[in-house]
Amino acid sequence: MVENLFPALQDDLEALVRIPSVSAPAFDPANVVASSYAVAALAGATLRKFSAVAGEGPDTIDVQILRAPKHDGTLGAPAVVARRPAPEGAPTILLYAHHDVQPPGDGWDHSPFEPNQDGDRLFGRGAADDKAGICAHLGALRALTDLGEIPHVGVTIFCEGEEEDGSPSFRNFLEQNTELLHADVMIVADSVNWKVGTPALTTSLRGLVDGVLEVEALDHAIHSGMFGGPILDAYTIAARIIASLHDADGNVAIEGLVSGPEPTVDYSEAQFREESGIPDHVHLAGSGSIAGRMWTKPSMCVVGIDAVPVDEAINVLTPRVRVKLSLRLAPGQEPEAAAQALEEHIMANTPFGARSTWTTYEYGKPFKAPSDTTAMQMARQCFAAAWDNDPVDIGVGGSIPFIADLLEVFPDSKILVTGVEDPDSRAHGANESVHLGELRKVIVAEALMLRTLAA
Repeated sequence: MVENLFPALQDDLEALVRIPSVSAPAFDPANVVASSYAVAALAGATLRKFSAVAGEGPDTIDVQILRAPKHDGTLGAPAVVARRPAPEGAPTILLYAHHDVQPPGDGWDHSPFEPNQDGDRLFGRGAADDKAGICAHLGALRALTDLGEIPHVGVTIFCEGEEEDGSPSFRNFLEQNTELLHADVMIVADSVNWKVGTPALTTSLRGLVDGVLEVEALDHAIHSGMFGGPILDAYTIAARIIASLHDADGNVAIEGLVSGPEPTVDYSEAQFREESGIPDHVHLAGSGSIAGRMWTKPSMCVVGIDAVPVDEAINVLTPRVRVKLSLRLAPGQEPEAAAQALEEHIMANTPFGARSTWTTYEYGKPFKAPSDTTAMQMARQCFAAAWDNDPVDIGVGGSIPFIADLLEVFPDSKILVTGVEDPDSRAHGANESVHLGELRKVIVAEALMLRTLAA
């Protein structure tokens, strides 16, 4: 059945990819609005047909595009909420994905917002993260509709529009729409599978502290030849601070950060190098298992520097510099405590009387799920049936901070974190893609989960 409906579903995915719905502040927000309308139209049409087969009228389906204020009072990006209310006594299943995407960046072989199929893979920004997640939800509902098997269940499709910008209005959105979004089980399609041919359930995610380090070495720029030597420029001071963030082996060296136990999954260095594309001559940083370094230990990265371009450089001692840092946190770490530890480390390691300031822009809580719930056991059975291969319980080094908000606002809901990506999807990078064969299997698995949960 999925094979029959898949060409039309792929057309829908390609149409969504063509909308450059980048939620970063520097990009046109009208594209995110356009994306929300496109998703609302697809979700509404899918649910109306789903309900029609159940003998219900179209007026039972509620589709809304909603916004909530961010912490600064400005409105967040539009989210789509499409609902088929639960029949009397039936559970409600919420299907989450996001319709915004990362900026395109450089290095693409084709235009990032023009979908391009090469073999089993469809390339384009958002083709995997996370417009394929939207289509996985739609595909599961369409498959059940075509089979005439409408499960005795309520369905809420929830697609937010600012996940790639840190979901700044997400908590307010949940609190303003608690009754609208309440569900017994929430399926989050925004993670990754173990590899092509092997599904996975995500049982842990790292948290996040994201912010900017500002270093001021001088009040103003001065001639590097006349005055260089007794004085260090801001770039050099910042480099020394950055170098202090790791020990000689490459482990994060900030006191007060926690680490979790080593994962039991066998993830070899050879597999890591193959999936990441890291060449053999590059030595790996840190200690412990590869999986532990990615999933249960903190990591620190420099993700941006405000610097003078080389072609525009002049011979002066640069007085100040801004550096954006991204600190990933192990499950069990409180983001506020981690941010304080990072700030204290920066101040203690700023040399030569320079002045440093640290400003935190984003906090993201880590996530650790119980692995033995009834919902998890059911999901494993459905994944095994769809792939004809047992799923792997994995941690993920990335962060999905909104999951902690879901757990706090809806403490009685069971959350399943699944995904449509595989290690070669290159989410956030150039040549992002989704494996179309894996997307088909995700659809089958989710259709089975909806049917099983209803039962």
